[in-house]
Amino acid sequence: MVTTASDVLVDTLIDWSVDTIFGIPGDGINGVMEALRQRQDKIRFIQVRHEEAAAFMACAYSKYTGKLGVCLATSGPGGLHLINGLYDAKMDGQSVLAITGQHFHDLIDTHSQQDVDLDKVFMDVAVYNTRVMGPDHIETVANLACRAAISYRSVAHITFPIDFQTEKVTKKHSMHNVLHHTSDVRAHSAQLPSENDLLRAVEILNAGKKIVILAGRGALRATTELEQLAQKLEAPIVKAMLGKAAVPDFSPYTTGGIGLTGTKPSQEAMEDCDTLLMVGTSFPYMEFLPKPGQARGVQIDIDPMRIGLRYPVEVGLVGDSRRTLQAILSLVEHKEDRSFLEKAQSGMKDWWKLMEQRGTRQDKPMKPQVVAWELGKRLSDTAIVAADSGTNTTWWARQIPAKQGQMHSVSGTLASMACGLPYAIAAQIAYPERQCVAFVGDGGFSMLMAEFLTCVKYQLPVKIVIIKNNTLGQIKWEQMVFLGNPEYACELQPMDYAAFARACGATGFTIDDPATCGDILDQALATPGPVIVEAIVDPHEPPLPPKITLNQAAKFAESLIRGEPNREKIIFTAVSDKVKELI
Repeated sequence: MVTTASDVLVDTLIDWSVDTIFGIPGDGINGVMEALRQRQDKIRFIQVRHEEAAAFMACAYSKYTGKLGVCLATSGPGGLHLINGLYDAKMDGQSVLAITGQHFHDLIDTHSQQDVDLDKVFMDVAVYNTRVMGPDHIETVANLACRAAISYRSVAHITFPIDFQTEKVTKKHSMHNVLHHTSDVRAHSAQLPSENDLLRAVEILNAGKKIVILAGRGALRATTELEQLAQKLEAPIVKAMLGKAAVPDFSPYTTGGIGLTGTKPSQEAMEDCDTLLMVGTSFPYMEFLPKPGQARGVQIDIDPMRIGLRYPVEVGLVGDSRRTLQAILSLVEHKEDRSFLEKAQSGMKDWWKLMEQRGTRQDKPMKPQVVAWELGKRLSDTAIVAADSGTNTTWWARQIPAKQGQMHSVSGTLASMACGLPYAIAAQIAYPERQCVAFVGDGGFSMLMAEFLTCVKYQLPVKIVIIKNNTLGQIKWEQMVFLGNPEYACELQPMDYAAFARACGATGFTIDDPATCGDILDQALATPGPVIVEAIVDPHEPPLPPKITLNQAAKFAESLIRGEPNREKIIFTAVSDKVKELI
C-alpha cells in the first residue's frame, strides 16, 4: 500500500490520541480527506456547515475533554473561516490543531485562485505555525504541532499544499535528517511552585483576616481543594465566568460569579477583602477586583506570564492549581474568625431569594430569567451546558446554578457570539450519553444556525434553548448604560425558530407564557433527538450589573432623555422590576 503524506499526517494524529476532527471537505484537502476515509474506524470526521463552527467545536472539545481538538479546512476561504474559533481557543487557553489546505506548491504566491498564505494569516493566533515543504516533512511537523498545542494549551497550525498531500513518502530525507526522529511521547512536569514561594504565600494567607478566593478555568479540576481551603481560611470563593463549574453554586463557600454577570455578595467581598488568592484565572475586568494596595495578593497559575497580569500580587505560584492548593492546605493555619465568610453567606441567602423571585415571576411578556430558572431546575446532575455571548450569558450565569458533576462553558475571553450551539454539539459528540444543552440568544444562534442540521445529520440529542427577544440585547444596553446613547441598529428581524427546527426534520417548541414554561421544558428535554425551544421574552428586561454605579444610572437616564425609542416601555419595566423586589 502506498503511504502518502496525508496518510502520515492522519496516522500521527491517531498516535496522539486524536479521535475526532471537525471540518468541511474541499478540493484543497482532498488528499487528507482520502486518508481520513480509509481510517474511519479509528478517527471520526464530523462534517459541519461552516468552518467557524468547526473551530468552535475543536475548542469546546478541548474544553470539555481536556484532549487535543482538531479542525480541518480547505485552502483560501475555508482556512480564513476558522480564525474566530481559533482565537476563542487561544484566548481561553485550549489545545487546538488547525489543518488547512494550500495551493499547489509551485503556484503559491502567483495570484492563483484561493491562493492565500494561511501560514502568514495564522501567525498571531498560533504558537506553532508552519507550511509543509514536501511529503517527507509532514511527520516531523505533525508531531511538533500536536506537542505544541498540548504543551502550551494553545493553537497550532499546519497548512498543507494540495500536491504534497497525495505524494508518496520517499523516506529519502535530506542529509541532516533521520527517519522517525520525532515521537508522540507526552512529557509531564511536576507542575509545583518552589518551596520558598509556597512559604511566602502561606505567610500572606495566614496573616489575612478577610480573604477572598477567586477561581477560574484553571481551577475546574480542583473543586475539593478549593472548598477545603475555603473552610480552613473561612474565605468565600468568587468565580470567574470560565470557573463557574469549579465549585457548585449551592456550596456554602461560594458567592457565585463576578463582574457584570456576577452577584452582589461577590462584589461586596472584593470591596471589603484584605487578601486575594487568585487560582487559575486571568479575569479580565480588573475594575471588579480590589483596588491596588487594598489587599495583599497571591496568584496560582500554570503560565508564568499570567502572574500579576490583573492584580499586583506579592507572590506568584507557578504550577497546577490542584497540586498547588494541596501543598498550601498542608501548611496554612485554620482561622477562627468566621465573620467575613458568614457575611458573604448571609448575602448569598438574600441573593438566591432575589434570583428565585426574578425566576418565578408570572407577568407577561415573560421574563428571560424565568426560562433560565426553570431550565436550571431540570438539568441532570451530569449535564453539559454551553452558553452564548449576550444578555443570555447573564441569565445563564445567575439563574442556572452549576451542580456538582456538571460542566459549563462559554467563549470567555473572546466573548464571541455564535459559540453556544457548536460548543453543545462538540460536547454531545464527546459524551453521547450525557445531557447537552445550548442556552443561547436569538442573535448568536442565528449566526451559525445551520449547524442545527449537523445535529440532525448525526442524530445528536442536543437541546437548544433560545432566548428570543428580537434584539441584540447586550449591545442595546451597552449603548444606553455605558455611553448614554439611545439604542441603534440592534433590532433583529423576527423568525419562527420552532418552525425552523421542524423544517430541519427535528422538533421545535415555543414558550411565551411563564405558567407553561416548566411543562414545555420537561417535554423538550424528554424528546429524543435534537430539539429547539424558542422562548419569547421581554426585550426590555435589562441585564443589570449586581451593583449599579452612579455613572451607569446617569448614562441610562441620559439615553432616555436623548430619545431612546422604547423609553416608555423600558422605564415601566425598570420601575416595575424594582417595585417587585421591594414588596
